Amino acid sequence: MRYWLFKSEPSTWGWQDQIARGDAGEEWDGVRNYQARNFMRDMSVGDRGFFYHSQKEKAVVGIVEIIAESHPDSTTTDTRWDCVDIKAVQSLATPVTLDMIKADPRLSEMVLVKNSRLSVQPVSADEWAAICTMGGVQG
Repeated sequence: MRYWLFKSEPSTWGWQDQIARGDAGEEWDGVRNYQARNFMRDMSVGDRGFFYHSQKEKAVVGIVEIIAESHPDSTTTDTRWDCVDIKAVQSLATPVTLDMIKADPRLSEMVLVKNSRLSVQPVSADEWAAICTMGGVQG
């Protein structure tokens, strides 16, 4: 299993929206960055991801699961863009803020710290475990 992070502006699509979709999940559509698209192409059903609220909150708030591998993004006819489908698995007991992540030396090499603008990014197994612990959940 591999781990990922999905960033979303809560005013556009927030954690509560993701939870409301239930087991049907939702396409992670609208990504128009080649590197983020390529990461989605590397995902497998069953992989896990953090759901991260960007903008003002800047915090990991939940855990999602990949439920459909890379397929054409339904929001465009441009064949360059793919997406995956994800479903909510659980909320973090305590949101893990970007400031908390930056302050933790175990997370100093995390993509979120080095390239905070990338909307879909990989997370190492050690980073996953650290954030789950910080968030008060079993990963």
